Amino acid sequence: MAKEPEREPVEGTGLPASLEMAWGLRERPGKGPRPTLTLSRIVEAAVSLAATEGMDAVSMGRVAKELGVSTMSLYRYVTAKEELYILMSDAGVGIPPEPVPSGGSGGGAGWRELLTDWAYAQRAVLMANSWILRIPITAPPATPNQLAWMERGLAALAGTGLEESEKLSTIILIGGLVRNEATMAADMMDAIVKSGVSPDQVVGQYVRMLRLLTDPERHPAVTRLLESSAFTGSDEPDFQFRFGLGRLLDGLAELISERSTP
Repeated sequence: MAKEPEREPVEGTGLPASLEMAWGLRERPGKGPRPTLTLSRIVEAAVSLAATEGMDAVSMGRVAKELGVSTMSLYRYVTAKEELYILMSDAGVGIPPEPVPSGGSGGGAGWRELLTDWAYAQRAVLMANSWILRIPITAPPATPNQLAWMERGLAALAGTGLEESEKLSTIILIGGLVRNEATMAADMMDAIVKSGVSPDQVVGQYVRMLRLLTDPERHPAVTRLLESSAFTGSDEPDFQFRFGLGRLLDGLAELISERSTP
């Protein structure tokens, strides 16, 4: 396996060369003859591998094989696998959709509607591209699409009276809820696929197991849960996410109300 070359610092932005190319700050590697590869081709091949075979299949050697080039030729564009992961994640999330239009007369949508739409849009992207969830978060967002999502989340809070640090904390909190819920859903789906049974069967088996393991004296709260319709009563597939997001926004509404009260 080829040894990854040492990273060289990039003057100006402080970003690796591959991320500067993603921003359009570099057209191509500066040394040697004009190459036949492009950074976008490399990222597209890696994303295709992740989508079809999972992140475990993604390596510099495997991507090079898919492109029909040598592994070392990739290092002229991406100096480490971790950089490739960042670029893959940026390609996977894509450009955020336009904000929802106002539901009422005059003006744009309110902060709550905008943040709800922002959260659901992120959730949809992660659910459709669950391989993104397998990429470790190693640095703050610094790629074009990631910053576009950040911009939209912060912009939703304009005019709320929140401090900039509070706006940042808000989108981190909501983004964490989105990622956690999407990760749990992806993990459950992987387990369901491996087990070969339907989601309803998985829930049914879990409920039966809990009833065998618990009793009213030792587990009164769990017993009340099992006697309720918590596992079977809701036909909404996103009930838990909607509930959690709603409670976060309720708390935020209280803070915004306090800030606007003389």
